[in-house]
Amino acid sequence: MSSSTALPGQSPIAETAPLSLCALEPRVPADRLVAEMVPPPRFDSVRFDTYVPDPNQPSQTEAVQVLSGFAAGLGGAHASGSGKRKWFSRKPAAPSAPLGVYLDGGYGVGKTHLLASLWHATPAAPSLKAFGTFVELTNLVGALGFQQTVQTLSGHRLLCIDEFELDDPGDTVLVSSLLSRLVEAGVALAATSNTLPGKLGEGRFAAADFLREIQGLSAHFRPLRIDGEDYRHRGLPEAPAPYSEEQVTRAAYATEGASLDDFPSLLDHLARVHPSRYGALTDGLRAVCLTEVQPVPDQSTALRLVVLADRLYDREVPVLASGLPFDRLFSEEMLNGGYRKKYFRAISRLTALARDAKGLVAQ
Repeated sequence: MSSSTALPGQSPIAETAPLSLCALEPRVPADRLVAEMVPPPRFDSVRFDTYVPDPNQPSQTEAVQVLSGFAAGLGGAHASGSGKRKWFSRKPAAPSAPLGVYLDGGYGVGKTHLLASLWHATPAAPSLKAFGTFVELTNLVGALGFQQTVQTLSGHRLLCIDEFELDDPGDTVLVSSLLSRLVEAGVALAATSNTLPGKLGEGRFAAADFLREIQGLSAHFRPLRIDGEDYRHRGLPEAPAPYSEEQVTRAAYATEGASLDDFPSLLDHLARVHPSRYGALTDGLRAVCLTEVQPVPDQSTALRLVVLADRLYDREVPVLASGLPFDRLFSEEMLNGGYRKKYFRAISRLTALARDAKGLVAQ
């Protein structure tokens, strides 16, 4: 549908009216949750040879080598859907090597790039490999039930879990129980994680926390430390300053598939949509245009925004905004609290998407 919209002091704009995220309430069937457990679009084409290690961080080069060998070792009978429990057929002898790897590093060092590269490099059909965030995995259990989830994933060769939520004890126990069952079925595991509440420092390594929280599973994971700076800002220009409301509105009308919402209304809407549906909320979006960006009012709202930022970043959806710059979204109290790593990741990702949106504004 086309519309003619006139901004103050401007001639009418005859363009396609933008979408409103606030008008969308997507429903996601359980079978879609399973089918979509693959690396997100941003990581469709990543491979080990597209990861560029920082020459000043030898652990990055080592990580590529170790993960390449790990992927190569995952070929075998189970990769074709047969030979389940192969690695565990000689009980009670323990496996000669860990059946899982934990990528241990600060945000922005390329852990998700490496995790997706592992998924791509593992010699198994896509239907026998699963990739998802911790939240997506818990949503799958909620949709299918525990036993059905075990049955669905037990035939897989590899399960990759990005951003294992160490700050949610209940869900940690649930997923640890699930992973124990999958390990028994011969499924290899790979994971990254965030930090626990109260553990400050976005560069702090979380391996000890991760291995403690998963308790009985710790013997199945080899921690792989990856040092480095946030690559999204390494050698890149500063994020563009916010645009005017008029510029954002005109760009929304001029960009097919763009959405246009005021930021406070979008935050209110996110409270009415379960985070498991934020990915579906962004289906088909070419750009997100936001007006009146202002500080996030509370921590619950902030954590929902973090999930949306992750989904937008995964899908490479540029974000054009007016109001405050994204590095002023979260209060000092939030940035110094237990969830600071999540907030810094959201700032980093939204800044990258704001940079991607520069071309939407007419020069």
